[in-house]
Amino acid sequence: MPKLKTRKAAAKRFKATGTGKFLRRRAFRNHLLDHKSPKLKRHLATKAVVDRTDEDRVALMMPYA
Repeated sequence: MPKLKTRKAAAKRFKATGTGKFLRRRAFRNHLLDHKSPKLKRHLATKAVVDRTDEDRVALMMPYA
């Protein structure tokens, strides 16, 4: 069986944890940050776990993660 290719776009956006879950970046921290509170910006800087309903799709895109 041939080797599976990793989707490079997904590899740049997601990181696999030791338990098999995937981490992702949060949205809304790209621009227009003036009116957002420092507390919100700190929260948006943290990683989030990919939702259970999307885990299978991410795992298919990253077969060796």
